[in-house]
This record gives sequence, structure tokens and C-alpha cells, in this order.
Amino acid sequence: MLALGIGAFVACGAPAGSDESQPQSDIPRQERLGQGEAIAENLCASCHAIDRTDESPHPDAIPFRVLSRKYPVRSLAEPLSKGIIVGHPDMPEWQFEPRHVESLLTYIESIQDPQDI
Repeated sequence: MLALGIGAFVACGAPAGSDESQPQSDIPRQERLGQGEAIAENLCASCHAIDRTDESPHPDAIPFRVLSRKYPVRSLAEPLSKGIIVGHPDMPEWQFEPRHVESLLTYIESIQDPQDI
């Protein structure tokens, strides 16, 4: 299952024909949102709620929509790029490339409960 998630993540990481060295700021926000949502669906949804209404399948996994209650969402950039190993006790260690961190954080920011921002 983990291999499937990683394979799907790699497949959705960069749009077909895109230059992987392209600065993230040059990628349109809608494209970053789509990439971030795909990353969340492929790597995170088995434990975390990844949208505005669902429940986390894993009881110790914080729903993404309320992450801003615990952390400034942008503060997660460094742990995601260096290998996040915190969270629920059985959380796999993920290490993301900067372009994937930006996409995932753009998506997470887009689903935050407006009361928490």
C-alpha cells in the first residue's frame, strides 16, 4: 500500500511536460492546489481528514482543515522538507521536495476553517 501511495505521489508531482526546476511561484495557484490535493489524497488520506468535512480515519491524526489551530500552516514547510516524523505514533516518515511542500501547504491553507485563520 505504501508503495502505491509513493508511486501515485511521484506520478502526480509534476505536470506532464513541466520543468521540475521551475520556481513554485511561477506555477499557477490552481495547479498548486490540484497538486497539493493529489498529494494529500495519495499519501495522507488513509489517516487524515483532507477536506473541509470528512473525519480522520485514524483517531490520532489531526484533520488537515484544523491544522492552523495548532500550528501556523507555513511553519510545517521545514519539517515536511526535512522529513516529518511527528504526528500520530504510526505516521510514516515523509520527506517532500520543495515544490511538493509548497503545493501541499497551498492546499492545506485553502481548506482551513475560516474561524481558525
